[in-house]
Amino acid sequence: MTGAAEADLPAREAAGLRKLKPDRPRIAVGLATCGAAMGGDRVYRRFQEIIGAGGDDIMLTKTGCIGYCREEPQVNITIPGRPLVILHRVDADDVEEIVTAVRAGEVPYEMALCRVPSWDHVTGTTVEYGGGFDRIPLYQDVRFFSHQKKVVLRNAGFINPEDIDEYIAVGGYAAAKTALTEMEPDAVVAEVERSGLRGRGGAGFPTGLKWRITRKAPGDEKYIICNADEGDPGAYMNRNEMESDPHMLIEGMIIGAYAIGAREGLIYLRAEYPLAIRRLELAIAQARTCGLLGERIFGTGFDFEIRIVTGAGAFVCGESTALIASIEGRTGRPHPRPPRLTDIGGGLWKKPTDLNNVETWCNVPVIIQNGGDWYARIGTEKNTGTKVFSLVGKVDRVGLVEVPLGTSLNTIVFDIGNGGSQGKKVKAVQTGGPSGGCIPVRLFDTPVDYENLNRVGSIMGSGGIVVMDEETNMVDIARYFVNFATGESCGKCVPCREGLKHTLLLLNKIMAGKGTEKDLDTLGLLADTIQKTSLCGLGQLAPNPVLTTLAYFREEYGALVKK
Repeated sequence: MTGAAEADLPAREAAGLRKLKPDRPRIAVGLATCGAAMGGDRVYRRFQEIIGAGGDDIMLTKTGCIGYCREEPQVNITIPGRPLVILHRVDADDVEEIVTAVRAGEVPYEMALCRVPSWDHVTGTTVEYGGGFDRIPLYQDVRFFSHQKKVVLRNAGFINPEDIDEYIAVGGYAAAKTALTEMEPDAVVAEVERSGLRGRGGAGFPTGLKWRITRKAPGDEKYIICNADEGDPGAYMNRNEMESDPHMLIEGMIIGAYAIGAREGLIYLRAEYPLAIRRLELAIAQARTCGLLGERIFGTGFDFEIRIVTGAGAFVCGESTALIASIEGRTGRPHPRPPRLTDIGGGLWKKPTDLNNVETWCNVPVIIQNGGDWYARIGTEKNTGTKVFSLVGKVDRVGLVEVPLGTSLNTIVFDIGNGGSQGKKVKAVQTGGPSGGCIPVRLFDTPVDYENLNRVGSIMGSGGIVVMDEETNMVDIARYFVNFATGESCGKCVPCREGLKHTLLLLNKIMAGKGTEKDLDTLGLLADTIQKTSLCGLGQLAPNPVLTTLAYFREEYGALVKK
């Protein structure tokens, strides 16, 4: 396939704009996993019944998740000359009323969450106010959104993730075209380095530096991999990014492959994400049909393909060497480094390989489009850009939150999340999934970045934030996460395999009221030993819940042990 003849972005952009700004009302139902789980599918089918019976005066489509998962199912309404309005908690029984209002040029105002008068990704939008529209809160005035800055999630919940034209209409693939036709690969790498982007999978390694190392590695055959094996309990950032804006990931990988010199990319995606798999497969097929994947992309000499590899859901396969082993058909177990993935002998099929997670790749098009300096102004000097978090647990406003790095836990949990659910007091959060630490509320002024979270005994991880309230037993929380890590250990190294098993036995003993003060000392010693001697990150980080709960909630352990 020759991409040059088919990658007609202006025509695709025009087609997409006709869908995003039609000459008739547009209704878009949020159908990511969260929306569907809350009844969005029933809402969509009811719209089909009502609108189908009344003619073609309304465009019906679907969209992804805007992040405010507590308020699903959500429905976006765009009436020509009016602001985009987001309705929330819509039921199938509400559909007839909504359609009646839309046909009259109105919306059911009591269902409105907010209005978005100028969605800045669709240029030239002009709106008129008046009537009930003035009573609908502005998007930026809704507290859940007011502290956020949407970079990665900029399109989520607004475009149809199954339509490449709509992605192109909001600027999609323009960055890839710029990179491939106007920039040398070294210049692309330099722009990513200038941005300060660090890997969003947890370790925080500088992305541009990793790209440069891989590019300079000897050999003509190189690979790039997207780690989409999101396995942390309560974490679903990557799932939504793939479900709501899959072309963003593909575009980031195209740019990265060009910069590094790879001709093939793989997305390692857990099989438990069926909707993400389906939408990514569709997006890859669309990109290929449009000449954006395959041979001579944008008429250049650059050829690139992407394929999906599904994993069985082993948590340890989030570790890079275990992930490589799984792709190659071997048991997903880590192995010591060097050689690193970026070296000959260390990567996929022993070829130099660059591996980044979903969110890292999704930042790349924005960096190329707006410049590394623009991106570096977001966040802090050492932690640039934004980070997407899943805010879950005992918090009032559950959902996906995207904020500049350096934003405090107080802002995320209380200003955005509105504190504890059902009026309960917040006691702590755990960041970074089962390998993260438990941070008490007295330390919520901590800026959320790599160094400061490490300072208080936790990690960034892929971005999960689990909130715990006053009724949470912190010893039981430590036991829960150690139980998870024990079950997910590959068993290859003794410190992780045996150490976590004995840690869990001690925690069970303490929770049963049979523990002693000596057991607490043993628990701390075990955790320290596992942390220092385990082979991979799973074992090295698994003791964090124990170490932080012992440090910050020692009195809860003391209340359970024999005196």
